[in-house]
Amino acid sequence: MLLPYLKADRIEAGCDEVGRGCLCGPVVAAAVILPPAYANEWINDSKKIAKNKRTFLTGEIKEQAVAWGIGLAEVAEIDQMNILNASFLAMHRAIDDLKVKPEHLLIDGNRFRSKHAIPFDCIIKGDGKYASIAAASILAKTYRDQLMVSLARDYPGYGWEKNVGYPTKKHREGIRKLGASPLHRKSFRLLPDQLNTDL
Repeated sequence: MLLPYLKADRIEAGCDEVGRGCLCGPVVAAAVILPPAYANEWINDSKKIAKNKRTFLTGEIKEQAVAWGIGLAEVAEIDQMNILNASFLAMHRAIDDLKVKPEHLLIDGNRFRSKHAIPFDCIIKGDGKYASIAAASILAKTYRDQLMVSLARDYPGYGWEKNVGYPTKKHREGIRKLGASPLHRKSFRLLPDQLNTDL
């Protein structure tokens, strides 16, 4: 069972993002405020949970949370400001999407630059330690995976319906054959031999 909070008697929002390592599509973040007494033994780092269980938990989290929010940073923003700053931007937007203002933020990872006047703690591997961060990771991953599966219908041939934008063999074969789509991140190295490939 993950920890329910870092400090009792305050409104904590857990924040996490997904999609930083993808070759295409937005980076998606979520912020979640869970009730202080809430406990669910199935909530964990989204990467450690099967897809069907993540889908179930997404509904459970949205129903039980005090508040939850989703934020995106689009491909053009990623290319403009780099993936780290775009991840921060997505988190800011997720926090702004919360219907209840948190008193403290728990951020997954080791770095964060806040535009909010809300104190925060960065928690390395926080999605495997705190329930609110894990819940955020589940919402963000479910949202992004569903988005990429939907986009795969508009851009067939890259295997997004299965790889959701990560650099798999199928994805890179699609880039070699079809070239980069409008949703590919131009600032990323899409192919190992990209320096010699006209994309």
